[in-house]
Amino acid sequence: MTLKLCGFAVSNYYNKVKMQLLEKGVPFEEVLVWASQDEEHLARSPRGKVPYVEVDGRTLAESSAICEYIEEAYPQNPLLPQDPFERAKVRELIVFLDLHVELVARRLYREAFFGGKITDETKAEVGKDLPRGLKAVMRLASFAPYVAGPALTLADCAATQHLPVVRLATKAIFGRDFLEPYPQVAAYLKEMGQRPTVQRIAADRKENTRLYAEKTAKKSP
Repeated sequence: MTLKLCGFAVSNYYNKVKMQLLEKGVPFEEVLVWASQDEEHLARSPRGKVPYVEVDGRTLAESSAICEYIEEAYPQNPLLPQDPFERAKVRELIVFLDLHVELVARRLYREAFFGGKITDETKAEVGKDLPRGLKAVMRLASFAPYVAGPALTLADCAATQHLPVVRLATKAIFGRDFLEPYPQVAAYLKEMGQRPTVQRIAADRKENTRLYAEKTAKKSP
């Protein structure tokens, strides 16, 4: 099978899948694709989002579905525990990271990173909801030494991509790091930052951020 990862490396969810592929040693090709509402793109990703993967001419969207497919199709170097309950606990942690942390913090990104503006009401809502989501994640996470326990899992693929962006966004909008009350996160991210996979993703994100900024600038009047 030829697996193509389609999207761009600014997306946390693209990078979540990319880290899984790199950690598992799955051969893949990266295809630069911007989010779009063009019909051709919607035929591959029904909401026009990224990432999606293409496997022998067939496409699959949504990072959670993609990660599950990769685990089943490429069983080498598994990133989910064997025990069914422990597997579910990893999935639970990913849901909290995706929905109750990243999705909430995402409301800040327009102003934090892309030169736009968000309302004071939005800032107040995020300022209230994001700490709740972070507290919930901290109740589930162990950082022993990985986010879900002694072994690297799919939860690390999410945490290593979401948490640094949350740190940057909250500093930019609120003038303080919402992760500061959790020193275990700083230690975890520092340690994970030594992994070649995480370093490669960070470098590729930097380059794609430049390309994305150029693309956005061309659209501006």
